[in-house]
Amino acid sequence: MSSVAVIDYGMGNLHSIAKALQYAAPHVDVQVVSDPDLILQADRVVFPGVGAMRDCMQALNHSNLANVIKEVAKSKPLLGICLGMQALLTDSEENGSTQGLDILPGHVVHFSQSLHDAQGNNLKIPHMGWNQVHFSSHPLWDKIQQNSRFYFVHSYYAVPNDTTLISATTEYPTAFACALARENVFAVQFHPEKSQAVGLQLLNNFLHWDGQV
Repeated sequence: MSSVAVIDYGMGNLHSIAKALQYAAPHVDVQVVSDPDLILQADRVVFPGVGAMRDCMQALNHSNLANVIKEVAKSKPLLGICLGMQALLTDSEENGSTQGLDILPGHVVHFSQSLHDAQGNNLKIPHMGWNQVHFSSHPLWDKIQQNSRFYFVHSYYAVPNDTTLISATTEYPTAFACALARENVFAVQFHPEKSQAVGLQLLNNFLHWDGQV
């Protein structure tokens, strides 16, 4: 039986993502763990997260899980979700400036406070709710219809240094990167565990992915 480790560093709705993973692929052994050895032994790793970037990085550095995630990123399929995606980048504007893991070179920036839709209506921050995702070819998009709607909750978004890392975009009101991919690393800004059928399909794709593109 293949296994997936959901990293527990004290932040994120771990029960929700673990339950969704188990539902997406019942034959997979889902483990919510903080032990570095168990994480490194798993076939695949999920790095979830909600909350503030500074708190996330403090927790990862204090527990040595920052180094574990960097090691995982070299060798096996890794899925970053929401704050877990943002932490994979070099740094974030949040909390003044916070250093990330620098696995995917780039920056995390705050949405403008004066966003308007095409009709001139104010757009609220955080960006919250369902929005369409336009993606390029990648195994994690298999069996998902183009422009499917996924569920978002965030005030910051990723700006990678290399635009070829962008696997999908969403408009709010202009396009921003909502998924990044490089080799065996894939990361999404939205919450697949809250995105109903399309989210479960993405998780199922990840649980069958060998890390090759």
